[in-house]
Amino acid sequence: MLELRYNLVKGHAMPTATHAQTHHIVGAGIAGLATAVYLCRDAGVAGHDIHIYEALETAGGALDGSGSAETGYLVRGGRMFEDQFVCTLDLLDSIPLADDPATSLKEDLLAFNRMVPGSSNCRLVRDGRPAEDRYELTLTARDIVDINRLFLHSERGLVGKTIQDWFQPGFFDSNFWLMWSTMFSFQPWHSLTEMQRYLRRFIHLFPGFTRIAGILRTRHNQYDSIIAPILAWLTARGVWIETKAHVSDVLISGTKLDRRASALLLSDGRTVPLRSDMYAYLTLGSMTEGSALGSNDRAPSGGNGPGPSWNLWRKLANEHEGFGNPDVFLGQPDRTTWTSFTVTMDGPEFFEFMEDFTNNRTGTGGLVTFAGSGWTLSVVMLHQPHFREQKKGTYTFWGYGLRGERDGDFVRKPMWEATGTEIIEELSGQLRLSEAQRAWFDTARVIPCRMPFITSQFMPRNPGDRPDVRPPGARNFAIIGQYCELPRDCVFTVEYSVRSARTAVAQLTGLVDAPPPVSRTDLDPMVLGRATRVLLGM
Repeated sequence: MLELRYNLVKGHAMPTATHAQTHHIVGAGIAGLATAVYLCRDAGVAGHDIHIYEALETAGGALDGSGSAETGYLVRGGRMFEDQFVCTLDLLDSIPLADDPATSLKEDLLAFNRMVPGSSNCRLVRDGRPAEDRYELTLTARDIVDINRLFLHSERGLVGKTIQDWFQPGFFDSNFWLMWSTMFSFQPWHSLTEMQRYLRRFIHLFPGFTRIAGILRTRHNQYDSIIAPILAWLTARGVWIETKAHVSDVLISGTKLDRRASALLLSDGRTVPLRSDMYAYLTLGSMTEGSALGSNDRAPSGGNGPGPSWNLWRKLANEHEGFGNPDVFLGQPDRTTWTSFTVTMDGPEFFEFMEDFTNNRTGTGGLVTFAGSGWTLSVVMLHQPHFREQKKGTYTFWGYGLRGERDGDFVRKPMWEATGTEIIEELSGQLRLSEAQRAWFDTARVIPCRMPFITSQFMPRNPGDRPDVRPPGARNFAIIGQYCELPRDCVFTVEYSVRSARTAVAQLTGLVDAPPPVSRTDLDPMVLGRATRVLLGM
């Protein structure tokens, strides 16, 4: 039923309605969809007064899941959740499961993690075996001092600095850095400010850090588990979700102290006037835009470059003050790229092998990272089935290489130049698989995906490079998504996008409470004490 209803809104025909649509949302990623939920649920806006424009053919943004058993399933990544994501959990608490309307997405998320609790027994692999020091951080006394200095330093004093500006070279050889960087996708040249925010935001998770304990995972891929139910909830209320609708410009009139959006311009020539009683919510920038897919025998191309959301941001930033600086995040794609891959298999043999190898039941271990690998290769043995309609007898797992610009150890080329078959060759080498074991992959469908801007939000920045949710003087428009400024919260999380949505609706309508403050577990003496013992190896 969901697929039928969603197909009805594809294309460019405008809806027939007796009431003018007063809230226009650019982008149908989780930020845009959350904005629509808050408008309906909390602000009392009728669904037919909300219009969402999505440039792509499918809603959901980075929370994706697609494909088939025959062609291969695909997820570009996986977002982790935790108990302190108060905005996300509040959002999910009002959306019912498709097959059990009495159960909310929040209840299902928590129930699934009680049933399949995550705790890794094999976070690191070295020389083809579970690393003997996989539960150790291997930090020096100087490293620990530097972590504490960063934790206590004012954010203002970190402007423009990189992580490698702060730490000694040896820090980047530690198990702590290997686990930290692969869990959160940090690189040494990324923003020191963002690393500090992560330290403070997630310090309560330190006791389970080496086991990735305390992290919540969805039952299926995040399109099936989150996006599809939200789409069903919104369309049932009459929200108009128009795909393949590219907003190329927003006309803004007035001064920096008092200005309003007066029209949306679409690439197909349409103009959507915005009267004084209409509002616009703009998703600017995208970490998955420009993604390029490969196959078993074809490497993904270098990507398609900036697309609709980046181009819109650039245009607005060039013409108006207070819209930030997108080129800070776009300017060095070689430093914001990595390649992920999804593997679809027709039998359980490799999964059974990995259960014995890691001592983790499938779906409970999280990232397994190959220490010392040229690509900094990691894999996740996903809970099965990972797709709601996954064909019985098929199995899927996901992986990525954080350092795709470097040569592999068994495939002597950069990962972003590797085919799916070559990625499996590298993985097989890291696991020291025999020829007979490598035959498990003979019929596997491997889909590599290169994403040129996947960690762009981590690039070093200055104040003002990210626009405020409500830019100065904005009467009827707001910025949502990963590239607006939210004090203390962490980009590259679903929580950041959802918080931006609630902030925007609260500030523009005045009918919704502002989101709760970011949880400050970094001020809890008990949390700090436990984290200190972990760093000291006690």
